[in-house]
Amino acid sequence: MPDRKRVIVGLGELLWDLFPAGKQLGGAPANFAYIASLFGDEGIPASSLGTDNLGDQAIERLGRLGLPTGFVQRDPQHPTGTVKVDVDATGQPRFEISEGVAWDFFAWTPRWQSLAEKADAVCFGSLAQRAERSRSTIIRFLRGTREQAVRIFDVNLRQEFYTGEIIAQSMKMATIVKLNHDELPRVMRLLELETGGEGESARRLLTLHRLKLVCVTRGTGGSLLVSGEESNEHPGFRVKVADTVGAGDAFTAAMVHGYLRGIPLPEINETANRVGAWVASQPGATPAPRAGELHRSLAEIA
Repeated sequence: MPDRKRVIVGLGELLWDLFPAGKQLGGAPANFAYIASLFGDEGIPASSLGTDNLGDQAIERLGRLGLPTGFVQRDPQHPTGTVKVDVDATGQPRFEISEGVAWDFFAWTPRWQSLAEKADAVCFGSLAQRAERSRSTIIRFLRGTREQAVRIFDVNLRQEFYTGEIIAQSMKMATIVKLNHDELPRVMRLLELETGGEGESARRLLTLHRLKLVCVTRGTGGSLLVSGEESNEHPGFRVKVADTVGAGDAFTAAMVHGYLRGIPLPEINETANRVGAWVASQPGATPAPRAGELHRSLAEIA
């Protein structure tokens, strides 16, 4: 039987990453939805843009990426979001995120309610919850999903745009939590939990919030996946890094693709690391795959 195409929603910030060499469309939800679409699923970004020139350019760019724009709201009162990105010699980014932008004010609408009801998976983060309006909309969206839908909380701590309350509530609503090795001890402190090794801390989060899976990414050091039944570590793949922007979002999309299909944890981990390494080896968060097919690009990651 052919594999059914899933509806995969990236919910949250949609913005322009302003690099020294030029701008790239970014934001975790669009990055995530793009990679989900490369896997053959229906990747859908749900966010808000201004009615300004940057917003128009973002809609055009989404179209070129093959992503639908019907769930991207347009806000005449607030500008399209931007992030100033500086990349160091190792490819690691530093962000300066503009405030009071369109994705801080997206609204709950009947159209978004219908999307929530049909979503097989929705990925959301902490950054888009920095403003009360967008946070309340995200919560309503998650509550509007079906019981069997997979809700992925990508922690994504940025600047001062998070609180312990946001982290705790998000974990309670999630099926899967993904965070990196630097964020894990910070989250444990925010939640006032005892911090042990990565595996111990991940399992504590898994048990406390009744999660199905916790993922800890380690940059070039691979990742750890912990479920109720098992755990798996992968050492990662060594590539020449162009920049790491979007690599974590690509990892998440690959992980969700495998999880929805019941693929074994070691295979999920290997594929997710391979996809993340491919994106890190390319400039920007939404590179075009070789000859238009993702498997051709992934085959070059050894």
